[in-house]
Amino acid sequence: MLYRDRTDAGRQLAQRLMDLKGEPAVVLGLPRGGVPVGFEIAQALDVPLDVLVVRKLGVPFHSELGMGAIGEDGVRLINEEVVREAAVGDEDLVRVEERERAELARRTTRFRADRSRVDLGGRTAIIVDDGIATGFTARAACRIARAQGAARVVLAVPVAPSAEVGGLGEVADEVICPETPEMFMSIGQFYDDFTQTTDDEVVDLLRRSTPDRAADPPAEPVLRDEEVRVGTGRTRLAGHLTVPSGSTGVVVFVHGSGSGRHSPRNRFVAEVLNDAGMGTLLFDLLTPEEEGDRANVFDIPLLAGRLAEVTRWMRAQPEARDARVGYFGASTGAAAALWAAADPDSDVAAVVSRGGRPDLAADLLGSVRAPTLLIVGGRDELVLDLNRQAQAAMRCATDLRVVPDATHLFEEPGMLEAVAEMASGWFSAWLATGDRYGRGLGDTP
Repeated sequence: MLYRDRTDAGRQLAQRLMDLKGEPAVVLGLPRGGVPVGFEIAQALDVPLDVLVVRKLGVPFHSELGMGAIGEDGVRLINEEVVREAAVGDEDLVRVEERERAELARRTTRFRADRSRVDLGGRTAIIVDDGIATGFTARAACRIARAQGAARVVLAVPVAPSAEVGGLGEVADEVICPETPEMFMSIGQFYDDFTQTTDDEVVDLLRRSTPDRAADPPAEPVLRDEEVRVGTGRTRLAGHLTVPSGSTGVVVFVHGSGSGRHSPRNRFVAEVLNDAGMGTLLFDLLTPEEEGDRANVFDIPLLAGRLAEVTRWMRAQPEARDARVGYFGASTGAAAALWAAADPDSDVAAVVSRGGRPDLAADLLGSVRAPTLLIVGGRDELVLDLNRQAQAAMRCATDLRVVPDATHLFEEPGMLEAVAEMASGWFSAWLATGDRYGRGLGDTP
């Protein structure tokens, strides 16, 4: 490990940037992980700290491949070569851009509150992230900063693969990167503590960097966070409900293969969604006695019926009464989520499937109206094929995203983080914008 945490990385990186002290500069942290690194640099150089909110436009059906990027003030960059080679039509491009622009707006509003963007005109823009993996976001950020009037662009990151660093000079006037290992698997491997940075932490650091707001108290983060019991007929199911203050959506987790509310994978994703300002409800689909019968795990009508009842219960809770609802399903739980979403009376606004078995709801896939994101590991070949077939059968807005080198449970380093980020972006966009099926975004026929 090279760095204890992002604070340590920021302090070490600041020492490489001291020759910029005294220049008219602005530190631009890329949310979320780049902000705590950038905070230390801004403190050391005594310059303003701001965020540069960038959203990658991923190619449909291969979202990891970037075909462009968008930023604040209507900045829009399109890689025409990628668009042409990937055969992306105008309508597909518009759908992707509208979805990502909704998330861009959400993050900008969340991070800035009543703060205006720092004017980059004639200044040195120091763009900071906690590391670089593919370099696409960093490249887009540099171009956007220049488009916003920066006289000089400096890209500063604690670590990046050696193969990427050389090419970054094409978009930045200077690249500062102390560590450039040849063996690079993920950014997190170079930190002792690479805990996810939350939205609240970003807001707090920006507040602390502004002198006249340093004394402002932080907002109350949570309305409700407790264990609950949900009645479904004669059965009572255990769950955990978390609703952050200001939440406009609640995601109900539908566990698969007999796992419950204590599933570490789903709890991790739930924490990421909570950090992004969304509520979550994790609950046990089956009682301990029912789990003993393996057939119950594959009884999709039973699981979907319980999901519908749990959703109705959640709707009756004061903290979630007006919230839009999303379903996050894993394995057989994804089939239950799609089955429940296909009900004509369902008002679920978005569905995300992680390593799901949509084939178990095959007869109902064409009736699902909620925008659906299918996430599958690149090495989970059988399930990937099943998801491709399911997507072809669905008539709602869908996207299939393949996480390269991931297996069914996404246990490899950094893979679950990728899932959480994809899910957060999908839910943030669809639960915050448009009518109950997202038609306000133009993504649904």
